[in-house]
Amino acid sequence: MTTDDRFGETFRDGREERPLGTRNEIVTGPVSDWATDFSHLEPEWAADPYPIQDELRQRCPIAHTDRFGGGWLPTRYEDVAAIAYDSDRFSSRSVVMSNFRPPPEMAPVGAVPPISSDPPFHHGARRLLLPAFTKSAVSKLEESTRAFCHGLIDEVEGRDVVDAARDYAQHIPTRVIADMLGFPPEDGPRFREFVENALEGINLPVDERIGRMNLLFDYLLAQIRDHVDNPRDDLTSYLINAELDGRKLDPDHVAGTMSLLLIAGIDTTWSAIGASLWHLARTPEDRRRLVAEPGLLPTAMEELLRVYAPVTMARLVRDDMRWQGVDMKADDWILLSFPAANRDPAQFDRADEVVIDREVNRHAAFGLGIHRCVGSHLARMELRVALETWLERIPDFELADPAAVTWAAGQVRGPRTLPLTVTFSNLRSSTN
Repeated sequence: MTTDDRFGETFRDGREERPLGTRNEIVTGPVSDWATDFSHLEPEWAADPYPIQDELRQRCPIAHTDRFGGGWLPTRYEDVAAIAYDSDRFSSRSVVMSNFRPPPEMAPVGAVPPISSDPPFHHGARRLLLPAFTKSAVSKLEESTRAFCHGLIDEVEGRDVVDAARDYAQHIPTRVIADMLGFPPEDGPRFREFVENALEGINLPVDERIGRMNLLFDYLLAQIRDHVDNPRDDLTSYLINAELDGRKLDPDHVAGTMSLLLIAGIDTTWSAIGASLWHLARTPEDRRRLVAEPGLLPTAMEELLRVYAPVTMARLVRDDMRWQGVDMKADDWILLSFPAANRDPAQFDRADEVVIDREVNRHAAFGLGIHRCVGSHLARMELRVALETWLERIPDFELADPAAVTWAAGQVRGPRTLPLTVTFSNLRSSTN
């Protein structure tokens, strides 16, 4: 038994005894009509969702599906923004659209606060995390992140072909989040497995999916217990000792927030890094310009985030209602496609083009409303450092085989494999 009774054996048992909510039949297979039968799990969506979203925006701006028990897909910026800001009519108690709906009584906390939390609980839960993700806090992590990026490139130097996803992008946020939470860095391969289970295994039988998620929470419980017995200066110990409304956090709150940081903090960022490198590999004029003008990178990053925004979030309709001309039912899913919003020509000039020197760029890559990404400063730092280091060390690269690039299915889209033919630079900044 640990020195904190909150984290005894009853923690896991209590989590398993929660009501399971609504289960729906597994629905996979080819889409008959994206306006009436969309699915974010199909291979053509993973490979290139943008033509589908563009066609829907013109023909049927709020698409529907009967899959996953029923859901909606708005594709216009104004509709996505309206839902994201409307926490009265749309609940965040589950942000991953799947064949399982958590029960309404899980609100307002949800399974992974604060992203799964509704007001009024959300405000305090989010406020707890802000100190760890300020610009000043994030800046303290930049030196070690840059050194780690150089170390990754050192390991592949001399190769003719490098998988920029598996050998580079996927390691960077994994190490940063592990260090922040105080987890063993050698557990990185397990983190990647947890990410895939949470975000790509969403159409598995519910019992199997719950079993896989329990592996994550078993791991987190072990880390919590170790931190209770051996406190240190990291984000896990901070959450264990944090108070909300004069009380220490419930065990489920601690573990849920840790799982959010682990899953969301890893896949979203490695997807942004990978997509950016994919674009530069297939667009030599942009790559050469950024090598020649490194000061342009922060502006270019925002454009790459806009055009290749990795994250789509989900909401659940609270009550039956008619909204924007469609009849929504209680517990219908809403799939908030920030990538589709970011390519809406009503919001952005030359919306389907990558304009790396675009000066005005109010994109929604980090979300909108009360759930806008609390880790946006961290993600931007990791993306900038990853690209700066790569372009310094590997200024010349191109796709080794465009057909060999694979993309994740589901709500976080980024390259899973990205083989590049590379040429290493003989120069390395003396400051690194």
